[in-house]
Amino acid sequence: MSPTLLYEIAAVLFVVFAAGHTLGFLKLTPPTAEGVAARDAMNNAHFQIGGTTVTYGRLYTGFGLYMTVYLLFSAYLAWHLGVVAARDPAAIGTLGWVFFAVQLANVALAWIYFFLPPRVLSILIVLCVGWACLLVR
Repeated sequence: MSPTLLYEIAAVLFVVFAAGHTLGFLKLTPPTAEGVAARDAMNNAHFQIGGTTVTYGRLYTGFGLYMTVYLLFSAYLAWHLGVVAARDPAAIGTLGWVFFAVQLANVALAWIYFFLPPRVLSILIVLCVGWACLLVR
């Protein structure tokens, strides 16, 4: 398997991750009365930060969308690294390994804080990126 193909697979996985993440957190309906109460409390408790009135629900949504942007940028970066790997692998330098390290940290975070789909996608991505790095050097 070539580094280019591995980076391209990682890019597609990032897009799938971004779509699943975004649809999941925007469309989530809490399955219990306690979950509904927690969501409502997050949306109804207003407070000031830096002269702006916010809620925890608004911060949650903002951070969720921030994550979507990060995942889409990561998809672009993975695809671009695949292009560079095909043309001039030496030009990747340490960027591939730094990208791998970030994805490895994401595996740890997914393992601690999330559930099966984010864990699986994170592991598949780190395997693709790590394998591509090994092949490029």
